[in-house]
Amino acid sequence: MTSASRVTMIRLLAFVVLVLAPTSWAQKRPPIAEQIAKTYGLDSFGQIEGIRYTFNIQLPGLNVSRSWVWEPKTGQVSYEGKDKDGKPVKATYVRSQLNSQPANVKDEIEPAFVNDQYWLVFPFHAYWDSSADVQDLGVQKLPLGKGSARRVAVKYPMEAGGYTPGDTWELFVGSDGRVEEFIYHRGGPKKPSVVIATWAGYKKAGPLLVSTEHRGTADGKPLRLFFSNVSVKLTGSDTWMNAQ
Repeated sequence: MTSASRVTMIRLLAFVVLVLAPTSWAQKRPPIAEQIAKTYGLDSFGQIEGIRYTFNIQLPGLNVSRSWVWEPKTGQVSYEGKDKDGKPVKATYVRSQLNSQPANVKDEIEPAFVNDQYWLVFPFHAYWDSSADVQDLGVQKLPLGKGSARRVAVKYPMEAGGYTPGDTWELFVGSDGRVEEFIYHRGGPKKPSVVIATWAGYKKAGPLLVSTEHRGTADGKPLRLFFSNVSVKLTGSDTWMNAQ
């Protein structure tokens, strides 16, 4: 083989590796990631025009409520809540145009939206987020309750991905495909570092299944995180369908 031929072959092999590596990696993702997402309504998510919900969190010394309307197709987000001084704040923005928004939207509201949305629909992110490494670790003991469930670890790289780069979400999934409990390990220095909580209070909002009640601990402190006023609007309809 001539030198020119060897160079050509090396370039071709490099191209093949670059093109096929993501595909090969995607094929290694365990089937349970899609199975979980389907349990929560993955196949019907394309019908969703809007999702409305209020995120509530209660910790010692902390009681926060944030209300959202999220339009997945357009990326528009509407927010109602309070600032650090307790004053009412409202904002509506399109996520793809975040750079043109005021500092409070970029630095406070959007990160809060990402956090709250991940809690609401994380079973979809476990399937959607291509940067995450998903591992099926088999049936193991539940971290809080009695019994056991399939442990599925979703780990994000330190470079990017998830709410915080380096996050790990460990889902404990029952035989019905529903998350029963989870352990969250934050990848960055911000607190809380570890959250262990239940996934309960299941309701259907249109075609979506939502866990509305999470109880457990955040860095050892008692935690209650719950969703209220959950509803969805389907494409072509003006009616909001309340979770029940």
